[in-house]
Amino acid sequence: QVRLVESGGGLVQAGGSLRLSCEASRSIFSGDVMDWYRQAPGKQRELVASISSGGITNYADSVKGRFTISTDNAKNTMDLQMNSLKPEDTGVYYCKIRFSWGQGTQVTVSS
Repeated sequence: QVRLVESGGGLVQAGGSLRLSCEASRSIFSGDVMDWYRQAPGKQRELVASISSGGITNYADSVKGRFTISTDNAKNTMDLQMNSLKPEDTGVYYCKIRFSWGQGTQVTVSS
């Protein structure tokens, strides 16, 4: 079990950028798959981006070319750089490592 804490959410205008960070309580070990999810009110939580221990990344079609997932093993963090934000990106963003979830951080994109 690992404790995860997200940070970096906030309000931003459409076209702006935010960088979310997920800090883990332990070192990220080989075999871990790390994910960012988001959930808008009344909607299903969706996978936004993932990165494997081998560095393979995957993105939802809606964010490809705009979001970048990365890890910093020395700091035990996983980041999500979000550029060219759109109102439909609004939601609570959660990080996930294996079966551990953070509490989420709110991202609101104004039009």
